[in-house]
Amino acid sequence: MGTDADLAEAIAGALSGLAVSYDPAEIKLERPQRLEHGDWSTNIALVLAKRNDKSPRELAEQLIEALMATPPRHVETVEIAGPGFVNFRLDPGWLHDALREVVAAGESGYAAPDLGHGERVQIEFVSANPTGPVHVGNGWFGTYGDALGRIMSRAGWQVSREYYVNDTGGQVRMLGESLLARRRREAVPDDGYQGEYVRELAEEYDGPEDVAAAGQFATERILENIRTTLERLNIRFDEWYSQASIEESGQVGATIQLLRETGHVFDQDGAVWLRSTEFGDARDRVLVKSNGDATYLAGDLAYHRDKFLVRGFDRVIDVLGADHHGQVASLRAGVQALGVDPDRLEVRLGQLVSLVGGRMSKRTGNFVPLDFLITEVGPDAARLLSLLSSIDQSTTLDLDAVKRQSMDNPVYYVQYAHARIASIGRVATERGIERAPIDQVDLSLLVHPRELEILRMLVDLPRVVTEAAIERAPYKVTNWVRALAASFHGFYHDCYVMGEGVSPELTQARLWLVEAARIGLSIGLDLLGVNAPDEM
Repeated sequence: MGTDADLAEAIAGALSGLAVSYDPAEIKLERPQRLEHGDWSTNIALVLAKRNDKSPRELAEQLIEALMATPPRHVETVEIAGPGFVNFRLDPGWLHDALREVVAAGESGYAAPDLGHGERVQIEFVSANPTGPVHVGNGWFGTYGDALGRIMSRAGWQVSREYYVNDTGGQVRMLGESLLARRRREAVPDDGYQGEYVRELAEEYDGPEDVAAAGQFATERILENIRTTLERLNIRFDEWYSQASIEESGQVGATIQLLRETGHVFDQDGAVWLRSTEFGDARDRVLVKSNGDATYLAGDLAYHRDKFLVRGFDRVIDVLGADHHGQVASLRAGVQALGVDPDRLEVRLGQLVSLVGGRMSKRTGNFVPLDFLITEVGPDAARLLSLLSSIDQSTTLDLDAVKRQSMDNPVYYVQYAHARIASIGRVATERGIERAPIDQVDLSLLVHPRELEILRMLVDLPRVVTEAAIERAPYKVTNWVRALAASFHGFYHDCYVMGEGVSPELTQARLWLVEAARIGLSIGLDLLGVNAPDEM
């Protein structure tokens, strides 16, 4: 049981002794953002005061008196802050206990809260149309989807990663027309695809002068390249789901028929409409045009019917670009019309990504291929850079700044911390120093502010993983990893682990501190899909 659980138990006992009415679930402890406010804090006096006919400060004072009559383990002082917060200051022993907990749980067990309870969740991301190479604009949030999957898997969800392959429709036909025009040495249609990759595909194509065949050839080659590019970023999908398979299997018609049987579809002006306004949409939406063509919404609803009602996912998370913003309400309305709780569908919209130097477009060929970025800065840097901020914030990327191998580069800074940890291990081996079993080591020697700072960071990791999973926010892990790296670099500079002036006993304690830091950093980097190098 951790220190926060010990404190919660002590608070519960004190409240019972005061005959204060409370629900155990109301007792919550948090780490104050500023160290001067203590090690742990609770707002329980604010929560319970009115119900028990007391002012928050009066209840807080009574609670503190009861707690200090028999102080909980490691507690030095308990203080009132603000309108009635109760702050605990602890001796360093609680952090030494935390170090033992980190080491005992290891990389597989520490900071692995069971939040999902086995719920099956599908995360669909990237899903860039296979009409051109995946570029920085449409591939940037691939690492977001992958990192979110890693975090949710660690937190108890059963995660399936999926790429929806838009391998049908007008864009594929236009790609075929563009390829054939290139092969004939003719001008590409104004609304066709102009990129150099189309010329290269035209040189490879030896099939018939048929738009459909040429389009299929091109999409298959492009999709193979997309898969290879994403694998360079350590992104792999459990399923590559074909849009054509939905249309060819009749799922679109079956979905519309289901909606018709439940009264959510009507016919007007020769078209088939969804009564989406009944579910909060701004207007009703067309599912089948008057010419008989199904709309994108009809295909999307068939696809989501397959996700929820056929494959049985408990939750679906779609990671889409900002240009899909206008489609979210219609999709949620359609899902609800299918009888699925719309709260089971989450849509995460990534904002625009731009590079110093211009915008990106597949049709004009004015884009920066994701392969280029990976080659320029490396896969680890490409991943971590895309996870530095929230998905709903726009990003401007300066490649020259990214490529600087210095401590100002956040990627280099983080990975160098792990390399320094590994170097300490190598030096210890060279000097014939072995770590003694942790139960034989005096951890109470770890009292330097730099040492305690690392331990406080490690205590925070379970909370960070919990928040990142619940809020679907991998950047919180990135922030934590960067902060731990900063703490370790400070420790490395100020606290020698071995050598002149460092006693053998302190060396042993610091070796275990270094190992705990390694475990935490390895967990964080793995959640981000970034390698933890032993040398830089």
